[in-house]
Amino acid sequence: MMPQLTISIGQHSEKGRKEINQDFHGALMPNGTTLALKGIAIAIADGISTSSVSHVAAESAVKSFLTDYYCTSDAWSVKTAAQRVISAANSWLYAETRRSLSSSEIDRGYVCTFTAMVLKAGLAHIFHIGDCRVSRLAGSSLEPLTDDNHIVISSQQSYLSRALGAKPNVEIDYRAVPLRVGDVFMLSSDGVHEYVGGSVVATAITEHADDLDRAARIIAEEALRAGSADNLTVQIVRIEEVPDPEADDFVSDATRLVPPPMPEPGRLLDEYRVLRELHCSSRSHVYLALDTRTDMLVALKIPSTDLLHDVDHLKRFIMEEWIARRVSSPHVLRAPPHSHKRTCLYIVTEYIEGQTLAQWMIDHPDPDIETVRDIAEQIARGLRAFHRLEMLHQDLRPQNIMIDKAGTVKLIDFGSTRVAGVMEAMPERDRGDILGTAQYVAPEYFVGETGTSRSDLFSLGVIVYQMLTGRLPYGTEVAKTRSRMQQDRLRYTRASEINPKIPQWMDFALAKAVHPNPFKRYEELSEFTFDLRHPNPALLKTIRLPLVQRNPVVFWKCLAAALLVTVVILLWQLAYTR
Repeated sequence: MMPQLTISIGQHSEKGRKEINQDFHGALMPNGTTLALKGIAIAIADGISTSSVSHVAAESAVKSFLTDYYCTSDAWSVKTAAQRVISAANSWLYAETRRSLSSSEIDRGYVCTFTAMVLKAGLAHIFHIGDCRVSRLAGSSLEPLTDDNHIVISSQQSYLSRALGAKPNVEIDYRAVPLRVGDVFMLSSDGVHEYVGGSVVATAITEHADDLDRAARIIAEEALRAGSADNLTVQIVRIEEVPDPEADDFVSDATRLVPPPMPEPGRLLDEYRVLRELHCSSRSHVYLALDTRTDMLVALKIPSTDLLHDVDHLKRFIMEEWIARRVSSPHVLRAPPHSHKRTCLYIVTEYIEGQTLAQWMIDHPDPDIETVRDIAEQIARGLRAFHRLEMLHQDLRPQNIMIDKAGTVKLIDFGSTRVAGVMEAMPERDRGDILGTAQYVAPEYFVGETGTSRSDLFSLGVIVYQMLTGRLPYGTEVAKTRSRMQQDRLRYTRASEINPKIPQWMDFALAKAVHPNPFKRYEELSEFTFDLRHPNPALLKTIRLPLVQRNPVVFWKCLAAALLVTVVILLWQLAYTR
């Protein structure tokens, strides 16, 4: 059995010499798929002494983090998910202070320090605000992994420069460190780490290796004995097992199940009755099927038997339905719910009655510009649904875009989609392979760079250009480039030169969308679709037009003057030679 992330944890908190304990702490260790996709969360918060409600803030911060983090999308990276949850908690605490009697005195409101650590796959993700601390035990020393957010006035006086709930927006320190078996981390409030050193911690953990709760209690007692007058909270985390990079339980069905034989019409495959074949390629076969439980038509996709031993392909295949269940958009293919256990490897999605954009382009070789704009805007809305979940489609092409009978555009085929949260759980999959189709893939992929949302934008720009002109903006040259220098030599062919109906300002928008350098493209898809409808003055200034296009009258006057000078010179030479 593949090892999964396993830890031992010990925790202890007490009020110490204070009247009440304003600290709060907690940890949540899920199982199975949630463990692989979201990891283990540990959090600690420390109230401030000037506030009588700070303990409420500390408790709310920890509880909201440990619950809300696991409610975020599985597709998000740890950093995105945790920072959004912490920011939401900060906004709530700040709002509570503004509604309270202490609205004019923030240090008397719902304010606390906050530190969290999320262990996922082979990394510890650390989020920090204030003066709680995460340390790693190295022999008999404690290595701080966070910096206290203090402003020092003198050797005797300092104050917090940052706290949760103190301002409308909060700055969160973030750090990721690799995990190794045997690593020991300690999360502590300042009442502990300011009074005990690494030797005390190391001794307590060594002597009570099988009872880390007791070790945490001893460390707190040593801090109290050393003179601490603050609340005392300690969390000890020891890494027992680190998952194998290949251990991705949430897609393990791809290696356990096998594809069924190619089904004949009328055959029942689990709960689905196969009606007819819709599409066939070297990678998969797609069939129209009837869900016998709901009487709904669905598309049933089976991987090609030729790829039965290609484990990476099978994992990407099974991820397609996983992605379709999580992206909610009328412009993205959906996967209907299912409750039965499958006996073989296939995926089920909604059935779209219509045609691919590739076929549409054949049927409409000279489309009107307004129709092209409408299709581009629908594709962009589908892509935004991916990008909001930190997903990149990475294989946007006319064959992977469907237009149904009502004219609704939907993105399909997610076999190349990059999911940030999954890549954290399965880092071995992030090898920089070019998974898309060469004619539409952004140039940065060919030089080994990781794609961004601007990479999907490039593919959209190429598709819009092709709909308007029937050609590609760089022909087949992009796929031949293997360095930035080669890509800098790529030359964009003006769409307006091929199709005179295209306004010059619209051509400029296309040129920016498909620029070889991703940093010179649009930052947002909405900017591109807006500029497809509205002339952008900024683009008109930055792109230098030939004189004949900028001012035809001046151009012809200059040409006439040049011809006149040439005639005069020729006449003079003729007269001189006689």
